[in-house]
Amino acid sequence: MTKQAQQTVLAAELPERGQPLAGGVFVTRYWLNGIERALILLPDELGGPWGEYGVEIKGAGSYSDGEANTRAMAEAGSVIAIKALELDGFIPSSLEGQLLMAAKADGLVELREDRWHWLSSQRSAYTAYGMAFEDGWLYHYVKFSERLARPVRRIYVTS
Repeated sequence: MTKQAQQTVLAAELPERGQPLAGGVFVTRYWLNGIERALILLPDELGGPWGEYGVEIKGAGSYSDGEANTRAMAEAGSVIAIKALELDGFIPSSLEGQLLMAAKADGLVELREDRWHWLSSQRSAYTAYGMAFEDGWLYHYVKFSERLARPVRRIYVTS
């Protein structure tokens, strides 16, 4: 991995949504498993297949925890997952992808509209979820399809 990114931020020190934070753009605050986090969109853009067609990856089925999904994908050999983790980020889950779409709709972040983006939520051994940031469509595609991925990072919000 590269240089370790910021791990926590005080709630009082959070910038406005759409402003720089921890090497990216602050998207929103959200809670996962009872813990408050800040979601950050990284500037990097990755491309490639999600993973191996016909192989269900245990631990990559969460609709809310993209980091856990991405780690499971990387352990199974997914190149885009490995690259995302090397950036000290991860591929967003279906929920985190929807939070990105909301920030885009609010004019806070820019996301490519000409291609579908992979999300880390696996639907089956054959498909995983993707999102079109032109209009917010969420759908599942065969894992060997070439798609983009926009890594995100999350940091803990403390009081």
